[in-house]
Amino acid sequence: RKKSISRTVLSAAYCVLQATLEILMTNQVALVTGGASGIGKAVALKLAASGVTVVISGRRADVGNAAMAEISAVATGEAQVRFIQNDVSDEVAVKAMIEQIVQDFGRLDMAVNNAGIFTEYAPVNGSDTKQFRDMIEVNVLGLYHCMKCEITQMLSQGKGSIVNLASIAGLNGIPWGATYAATKHAVVGLTKSSALDHAAQGLRINGVAPGAIRTDIIAEQINSNEAELEAMHPMQRLGNPDEIANAIFWLLSDQASFVTGHILNVDGGFQAK
Repeated sequence: RKKSISRTVLSAAYCVLQATLEILMTNQVALVTGGASGIGKAVALKLAASGVTVVISGRRADVGNAAMAEISAVATGEAQVRFIQNDVSDEVAVKAMIEQIVQDFGRLDMAVNNAGIFTEYAPVNGSDTKQFRDMIEVNVLGLYHCMKCEITQMLSQGKGSIVNLASIAGLNGIPWGATYAATKHAVVGLTKSSALDHAAQGLRINGVAPGAIRTDIIAEQINSNEAELEAMHPMQRLGNPDEIANAIFWLLSDQASFVTGHILNVDGGFQAK
């Protein structure tokens, strides 16, 4: 009976915590790059369902507009959902996007820099320079462009929360993935250093390092190599986008008010090995 009561109390406490998180997020404005699919869309859905106005960005208008309709269907309160077609590798376009968000909604409280690509599996001596350059343009310079504009806007407000998508490849060597790993190591460096730069100015900047997640970015590898990918993780399975979205949601919220410069592993135990 005592165990049953304890479980009931814990369950009630969890519900209160979730409700508190949602109240704290209401009436805020968030940008999610690469928000039309995978982890980005899962984050946008969770934010919108909590009353946050969400702007998602991506390269493809058809995919973005479809995602906008899906996210709008779960939005609560006065939350609005917008899609802006945007290529994060274009600094001018990124600046214009942030300016448009501020013009439309008056502020930018949160940003999830999720846009990224993984274009090849090869050792360095077998890799393609153009494909590596493409990954640098999106994964590193794209993140840099976004952070530059987001931080500038958030400093003008005196507060803001940013979460960057790193990877287990940003914390470890990955066989046949050196070029991608190099870009994600850069994400970790940009995240931690920027967090230190602005820790006393009301900004929190963190990252998540997902393990292998069931998204389009690794769909080909899942189809051909699922058992091996699962075996990489002590939990013996792949992650789901919602599991990463939950971690990002917490980092964005004021529940993580004393957390900055942190890379949160959401990897089924990979990093503990």
